[in-house]
Parts: sequence; structure tokens; C-alpha cells
Amino acid sequence: MALDQVLAKIDADLPAAMDRLMELLRIQSISTDPAFKEDCAKAADWLVADLNAIGIPAEKRETPGHAMVVGHVGEAGADVPHVLFYGHYDVQPVDPLELWNSAPFDPQIEDTPHGQVIRGRGASDDKGQLMTFVEACRAWKAVNGSLPCRITFFFEGEEESGSPSLVPFMEAHKDELKADIALICDTSMVSRGVPSIASQLRGMLKDEFTITGPRIDLHSGSYGGPGLNPLREISRIISTFHDDQGRIAVEGFYDGVHEVPEDQLRQWQNCGFDEEEYLGSVGYTQPHGEAGYSTLEQQWARPTLEVNGLWGGYQGAGTKTVIPSEAHCKITCRLVGDMDPDALRKNFRAHVEAQLSTDAKVTWNQDLDGSAASVMDITRPEFTAARAALSDEWEREAVFCGMGGSIPIAGFFKSILGMESMLIGFANDDDAIHSPNEKYDVKSFHKGIRSWARVLEALTAR
Repeated sequence: MALDQVLAKIDADLPAAMDRLMELLRIQSISTDPAFKEDCAKAADWLVADLNAIGIPAEKRETPGHAMVVGHVGEAGADVPHVLFYGHYDVQPVDPLELWNSAPFDPQIEDTPHGQVIRGRGASDDKGQLMTFVEACRAWKAVNGSLPCRITFFFEGEEESGSPSLVPFMEAHKDELKADIALICDTSMVSRGVPSIASQLRGMLKDEFTITGPRIDLHSGSYGGPGLNPLREISRIISTFHDDQGRIAVEGFYDGVHEVPEDQLRQWQNCGFDEEEYLGSVGYTQPHGEAGYSTLEQQWARPTLEVNGLWGGYQGAGTKTVIPSEAHCKITCRLVGDMDPDALRKNFRAHVEAQLSTDAKVTWNQDLDGSAASVMDITRPEFTAARAALSDEWEREAVFCGMGGSIPIAGFFKSILGMESMLIGFANDDDAIHSPNEKYDVKSFHKGIRSWARVLEALTAR
């Protein structure tokens, strides 16, 4: 069977694959710092050369920022699936440097209680993950002389700095980039050794408001009592955002929120998630979200309204007897299901304005955005095939999991290209992405390559 030969090739070639990853990790492709612009270009050039070496025609495409890498293999119109694989070659800054145990761009293999790891910036986010797919393609080509389906490779260099060039590039190259489905390997497993496919990503709504009382700061001896204090006013308003059960009390907030199907709940209950460890690692003894829902449901499938910043009045040393003129609040909401961020913003603002006392005024930051949640159609045959392939490789049931955060690229693939995304990653929660001493398990790298080989075969055979 061709797949068995491909998997054997992956196993035999693992040392060489590790060497290639180490070479890519040595490139200091920090996209947010202009001092590393040439390094970002070098990383893009490295990937172009590597894809070409496999026999995959690829190019570096310039943008106003850092370049995109685009490659294509397979004939248009061929009776095989067409997938797009997305990854990013840029990395986060390494500060604070003194907290690293080794140089961040001098990757090392280290022994840990969970096995060997690759230590270095970008090892997990996202160079190691990106290369799992490239190495799977390399093995397929070596064994069979061709890849099992048509593939578009799309690598970005600005993911860690807001992706300013991404949407314009995608809009300008819609026809070239559109495929049957997008594959994204920039996520983690739900728990160690449990293969996972993201079935939903929460969206985001940002807002900010200022409560103004008196036109100037007032002496609390002169106005304390009769004066409306914006800090007290804003505290009272914030207290109305949730009821005693943790449910959000803004009218219409739950419009578009759906309950999790029983089959998915079963998968989540048996996915190996350790609630006590998850909560205890940050000093909690119990979850504090919406009553009646498990920790994973609260994290993946329920909306939130969080106060992220609250300030006003005197904050220097000592005291100042003042009633401040203004108080300020920043909030974010995580969205799920079919929640409409524009409608939600209107409802939230109406709620705040309805709570205002006489003589209190509210002004809003008009420059903040919102994005809807991404809910994947897991009834599609590609998801069934990929889940079976991952289960075979990891020798345990793969799960459709939610994600508490947001991955904008999945939404862009849907809104710009009309394309579903399948997110499969092999990172672990302890990989310390964005932090000092980032790492990627050697097992994740090895089995990630084998997993993609199986997924490619499964997508073609379905």
C-alpha cells in the first residue's frame, strides 16, 4: 500500500526533517520589528527554495509588508480534491530575553518528562507545525513521484503583527487561492496525545466607553455627597452586565447562540481534558462562568462579556480628595454560533445607556471592530475522513473540539473565498508560544507529519 511506504519514508527521514526545521528556526523572522525585515524575506526565500526542491513550483509574492509564499501542485480540472494549506513563517519577538534558558534562535533538542522537545522561537508557532505538512508532501513525492491531490500552499509573513497585507492579497488573488477546503495547522491538541479538529472558533466584539459626570474634577469636600461620581456610576453599570448565575443580562445577548449537540459533548467529556489542572494552574479552585455549563462548554461554546480595563481618577502616590470628571471601561465579548457582532454592539450600548443616572453622559469609541464566530460544517465528508485518519495515527478517537480564541484567517477564507476551513494542529498547551522557552514536542513533529500523510490519503480516497 502506498501509504505504508510513505509512513516508512517519514520515519526513516525524520533526522533530515529535524535538520531542515532547525535551519528554518534559525532565521529571525520577527515580523513586527522593522529591524528584522531582511530576516523575514530570508524565511520566505527559504520556503520557496524548499518547496521548489520537492518539485512544487512556488514563488515569493511581494506585499506592502512582508511577502507571501504561494505554491501550486496538480492540474486544474483534475478529478481529485483541491486543498489549500495555510501557515505562517513569522514569529513573535523574544522579549524578555533574560528568561530564555538558551538562545531563542539557536534551537536545541532537550529531554523533558514528556520526551524530547525542540526548543526555540517559532518551534510550535508556527514553523514546526507548517513543516509537518511540507514534510508529509516531501515523503509522498519521494515514494510516489506525485502528490495524491491538487494542493495550493499559502504561507504568510505577518500573522504575528496583525496581517495587514493578508486581506488585500486574498481579495486580489481570489481565483488563484480558492480551493475545495483550507487546511490550517496553527492550533493545538485538546490534551496531550488527543488528536483534534477544531469545529468552532469564537468571534470577537470590542467596545470602550467613557462616563462623564462633572465637567471638571471636583474637590470631594465641596461636592462629596451631592456630586455624581463617574467611578461609582460606572461600577454600578458594570454590575448589571451579569446576573448571579453568571448569565449575561444584556437584552438579546444570546440571540444566535446554540446548544452543543450531544455527540460533541460526549467527545469533549472523553477528550482527556483535566479541569482541575487547567483551573489550578492559574490559582482557581472552580470555574466562575455561566452556571449549568462545564468548563469546556464555557470556554468553547458559550459567549462572554469581559471587562478588560477600568480606570479613572487619581492613581498616583498617596491620596487626592477628588471626584473625577471621567471614568473609562474597555470590554470584549467572545461570540459563538450565529451571533451578529453589529446587532450585539447596538444591544450592549443600549443596555449601558439605559442604566445612566441623571447628569451622567456616555461617549463611545467608534474605531473598534467585531467579527462573527466561525462554525465549521463537520458533516462534510472531508471532516469525517480526516477524523478517521487522525484516529488511526494516534490510536485513539480524534475529537471535534471548540476553541476559546479567534483565528481570523479561517473567517477570511469563508468571507473572501467562500471556503470552509479544517484546523488540525499538534501543539500542546505547555508549548509556551509567544513566551520565553517556546518548544514543540518531537513526537508532535513526527506524528504530525505522519498525520498529514494519512489525511492527504483519506481526502483523496473518500
